[in-house]
Amino acid sequence: MGSKSWLVVYLLVLILDPTTPQGSVCQAPNGRDGHPGAPGRDGRLGQKGDVGEPGMAARSTGVRGLKGDPGQPGPPGKPGNQGYHGADGPAGPAGPMGSKGVKGQVSNVQDQIRTAFSATRQSPGPTPNANAVVFDNVITNQDNRYSALTGEFTCKDPGYYYFSFQVVSSGSLCLRLMHKGTVVATFCDENNHRIFQVNSGSSVLKLAEGERVWLERDPKDGNNNIYTGPDADSVFSGFLLFPSEV
Repeated sequence: MGSKSWLVVYLLVLILDPTTPQGSVCQAPNGRDGHPGAPGRDGRLGQKGDVGEPGMAARSTGVRGLKGDPGQPGPPGKPGNQGYHGADGPAGPAGPMGSKGVKGQVSNVQDQIRTAFSATRQSPGPTPNANAVVFDNVITNQDNRYSALTGEFTCKDPGYYYFSFQVVSSGSLCLRLMHKGTVVATFCDENNHRIFQVNSGSSVLKLAEGERVWLERDPKDGNNNIYTGPDADSVFSGFLLFPSEV
């Protein structure tokens, strides 16, 4: 064997034999640290952790400041929906009696409203209302509110009026007192003896300005038995009892 072969065998023996002292082994020097590698990629997001316990409130050590000035008022809001009407409350106690009023002035009869009329029937002409009983001979017509052409009284001053009539007939007769085209009252007399007889009636009516009152025959009564002549007179009258506010 050559010298190189013995050297190889010797090195193998040293390496394989544990009893051989390490200090006597020929050891190569340590190499230098290599260069740092490139940064790795970001890892995946971890799972959300549990909520921790609430921490203790910190003790305030600051000084409370002064109250600030009030801010500018905001714009008014839109009105809300109207609520339901509530129930009426109980009546309150009666109030104290008021002081006595000033004594009124004494009225003057000359300043009072005076309306009155009275007319008889003599020889009336034709009228638009064939059933109207016209009293064409005016006796009194204060304020000129009665018409001798139509037999109608037209109210000027609102108030309560009294009307009356006495109509002479030579037979059975039914008369109606009319107000605003409505029958107020009907008055009928039976007369089978063909002698003079008086059909009369009266009523108190509340009238407003412009309302009319007149007397007419019942259209169901086909007989025209109203007497017109010199032997007896038929009269229609009315006057204001007292004025009122309508």
